[in-house]
Amino acid sequence: MRTVTATTAAVTAALAAGAASIAAGRLASDAALKAPPGRPLPTEPRLTVHATAAGHITLTRALASLRPGTYGLAGDGSHAVVGPVLTAPAPSADTVVRRLERVTHGTLTPGDAVWLTPNLYVGNPTATLGLDHTDVELPGELGPLPAWFVPAARRTWVIAVHGLGTTREHALNLLPFLHALRFPVLALSYRGDLGAPRPPDGLGHLGETEWRDLDAAMRHAVRHGAERLVLLGWSTGATMALRAAARSGVRDRVAGLVLDSPVLDWPATLRALASARHTPGALLPLAVRAAQGRTGLDRARADGAADGAAPAVPTQIFAGPDDTVAPWVSARRLAARHPDLISFHPVPDAPHAALWNAAPAAYEENLRRFLIPLM
Repeated sequence: MRTVTATTAAVTAALAAGAASIAAGRLASDAALKAPPGRPLPTEPRLTVHATAAGHITLTRALASLRPGTYGLAGDGSHAVVGPVLTAPAPSADTVVRRLERVTHGTLTPGDAVWLTPNLYVGNPTATLGLDHTDVELPGELGPLPAWFVPAARRTWVIAVHGLGTTREHALNLLPFLHALRFPVLALSYRGDLGAPRPPDGLGHLGETEWRDLDAAMRHAVRHGAERLVLLGWSTGATMALRAAARSGVRDRVAGLVLDSPVLDWPATLRALASARHTPGALLPLAVRAAQGRTGLDRARADGAADGAAPAVPTQIFAGPDDTVAPWVSARRLAARHPDLISFHPVPDAPHAALWNAAPAAYEENLRRFLIPLM
């Protein structure tokens, strides 16, 4: 009896440990599958406001607060825009002073927890940029999808798609540039976004199902006069652009792709986000398997080109060596395989999907050269 009891206890313990590991894997996979739009990714560190003055803000010294460029600075109930690090000495060795361009809303007071975001603007194109726009609803697979349409003269439309941790407000950074080139722009929200339908399983699929909402936007554009389409996506929005360009029923209208920080290796992205949540390394493979089981994502198609989604049209890829969410090795490999179609532009010293922020003028000039032949 003692032997049977001991064996039973061992089996029970093993089953309990296995169940706990599975549960931990599911929890770790939430870092990517339940990333809330408009909230920072776990890779983005929280900073503390130490002081503010006219045109200055003092923040915790960290790799993030030392980044070059211009960023949104978001907190709970506040948003501001900060420019470059200033040469004036910081009050202490553990702080850094950046230019404070403006406070969009709320207040910044010492002790506030904040984080850097690529979004410089909060609001819609008319309120933030003075650009006339129309609020439209696109007939999506799961229900109506809210979008902004900014009209212009050309018959080539740009459809802009945000990615992990952001909203369609991300597209506002590039709207003045695109409007100056007279491109009509459609910036959409998709399943899981505020005001858009909830996915049936409540999970994000890293572009693998969301691309069908981009397809709905493409069909809307064609119905309303677009002769050609340029798909512009950040992060998983870039993944959606690749998928839609390969699978959409109106893919023949796609003239070009612009992919910023594309998520081409979803297991690597999931591991990075789970690790940033302090998931033990031993559980990261379980997180990948949990994500695969929960969403149906196929590890064999982790590489963006592996399922035939390699672009068939001119493509511009922006990627950064400091991107910890979507390692740029996959983007470089994709570009190397298709040098006749893909131009690759590296941007150093920038986090995931914030490559424009690091060097706006250089980014826009590179993009302008790419877009001119597609007009």
